Amino acid sequence: MLRAEGLTRRLDDGTTVVDDVTFGVGRGEVVAVVGGSGAGKSSLLRLLNRLDEPTAGRVAVEGVDQASVRPADLRRRVGLVPQTPRMFPGTVADNLRWAFAERGETLGDDAVRSLLERVQLPGYADRDASSLSGGEAQRVSLARVLANEPQVLLLDEPTSALDEDTKGEVEATLRDLLSAGEVTCLVVTHDEAQARRLADRALRMRDGRVVEEGAVEEVLGS
Repeated sequence: MLRAEGLTRRLDDGTTVVDDVTFGVGRGEVVAVVGGSGAGKSSLLRLLNRLDEPTAGRVAVEGVDQASVRPADLRRRVGLVPQTPRMFPGTVADNLRWAFAERGETLGDDAVRSLLERVQLPGYADRDASSLSGGEAQRVSLARVLANEPQVLLLDEPTSALDEDTKGEVEATLRDLLSAGEVTCLVVTHDEAQARRLADRALRMRDGRVVEEGAVEEVLGS
């Protein structure tokens, strides 16, 4: 489904934050990207949907080089849920419809209800988005990305800003979503126990490079 080849990003000061990274992710597979702070995990994720542009290398989705795809279209195809969700003014439904309205499209009430049920927030459509807890906002952020029916879902430390109870709620939502095998996913996490619970395979990064790759049990231990 997704293939990165020789992916590299160097900053203007010469620092290499992602260094010649090559890997693939199969359809419906969940891959955890782990490593210490500054290893390049989030920087790698940002290259996969061109929030940042690579210095070298390529990313392909279903064999299509993403350099040939308009960034706006790419970000619908490869959706990123950030570490800290940003809610727009208005209701939860307004937040789910925001990108559609920007494109002159609509997202119907049935679709809104279905998305909220999918992230375990039934009945939240009319809630004021500013009143949401951190965990609720993260799940609305996830639903907002899922509304675009992405081929690949990127999760950047999806629970690191949450307390333990809320983290458990969001992780349960993610497990239910990912266990169906309908979504191809890369999840960046510093929590190796979480990686074991969510992922099929793992990539370990250090100094911008992938230094280990394989089944979760092989990379992280049982």
